[in-house]
Amino acid sequence: MPILPPPPRTLLRWLSPGLLIGLLMAAALTVTGIARNTAPAPTPAADDQVQMRTLRFADQPDGSVVATDDSNGHIVQRFEGEQGFLRGTLRALVRERRMRGIGAELPFELILHRDGRLTLHDPSAGTRIALESFGATNTRVFARLLN
Repeated sequence: MPILPPPPRTLLRWLSPGLLIGLLMAAALTVTGIARNTAPAPTPAADDQVQMRTLRFADQPDGSVVATDDSNGHIVQRFEGEQGFLRGTLRALVRERRMRGIGAELPFELILHRDGRLTLHDPSAGTRIALESFGATNTRVFARLLN
């Protein structure tokens, strides 16, 4: 009877399951560490702005929402009906203010950028919402407030 040669030593035969799990965990921790220590994405620069308007939003007794220009106090627009996107966006910004203990004293900034992007910025909490990411129809809700 012939004697068979020993099976070839492959990388997987050398590595035990415990060692494989350890290497996988080390790789995950390395990737996480690199991700945490890299610089965050830059915020849009002020010179990128084409137009900015400071606005205050207030719920009215009749259920409508009024947008007021903070510079002159004039009503820019009254939103009647459900206005789900407008209310949801403002609710997210107000929730962030409440979590930080900030009141409603400061206005929001609606910013039109050179490349056509529209951003709703809360300078008091440092929160930005890129409105164009919600589609053209929803962006138009806020774009009307610039004109």
